[in-house]
Amino acid sequence: MTQTAIDVFRSCIPLFQALSDPARQDIIMQLAANESLSVNDIAEQSRLSRPAISHHLKILRDNKLVLIEQKGTQRYYSLSLEQSVEQLKELIGIVENECL
Repeated sequence: MTQTAIDVFRSCIPLFQALSDPARQDIIMQLAANESLSVNDIAEQSRLSRPAISHHLKILRDNKLVLIEQKGTQRYYSLSLEQSVEQLKELIGIVENECL
């Protein structure tokens, strides 16, 4: 395996960690079903507290999986998967070319 392949694998670790949590998976699925949601909107459909949801949204935001739009005093979150999908496509391409 080349150093490039190893680097791509390593660069995906934070994304895999962000996606590995069931609570974050639930949030992603909620956002996928809606154009945008506030923390309160997400909390209404979850067993988690608002602070816990905010924590998970921060991790998703840090990994560029969600965007925030400020409307008045509310923050609305929406999915932003393009960069992550491209990163995963790059990883899949390397696996196909170098590991199969």
